[in-house]
Amino acid sequence: MKMEGILPFARLLLEKAVIKGSAAIDATVGNGHDTVFLARLVGEEGQVFGFDIQEKALINTTSRLKEQGLNEQVTLFDRGHEQAASCIPPEWKSRLTGAVFNLGYLPKGDKSIVTKPETTIAAVKQIFEMLVPGGIIVLVIYHGHEEGREEKEKLIDFVEKIDQQKAHVLRYEFINQANNPPFILAIEKR
Repeated sequence: MKMEGILPFARLLLEKAVIKGSAAIDATVGNGHDTVFLARLVGEEGQVFGFDIQEKALINTTSRLKEQGLNEQVTLFDRGHEQAASCIPPEWKSRLTGAVFNLGYLPKGDKSIVTKPETTIAAVKQIFEMLVPGGIIVLVIYHGHEEGREEKEKLIDFVEKIDQQKAHVLRYEFINQANNPPFILAIEKR
């Protein structure tokens, strides 16, 4: 296939925005794959801030970062992403170039713990305000479960109303795949 899959496309978007020495946010650290990816993009001079409410996710991510020698440029918070604005130190807020959300539940984790549209939208609003012009927020939306469908609808409604003078909003998805395939909503600050 010549078209980028969902996760490779998400990373492509982040690679275009997140630069060495900048700050980035992994709003749902999960198993740490995106945290590691962002840590490599920001380099030793940059900083990644990761959020998750599940201890298992934070443990998995910490372990993955240590294995890769990337734990020095990452700060993890045992908090929801809706607390981003109060957690990020002021000196990094002006250097925020990108953020990624993988919505839904922790793979191989407790499927009763899911992201919620209210907290996700609150986090997106806060992070957008902190983003530098040209910065990007990438939301990977998994909607194959009841809560995910509700979050999908509320997020689409929210992003469709963002003023086009303030941001470019993209929806990237495969429309002929079965079983509610994930898709991307991306918001680039103008």
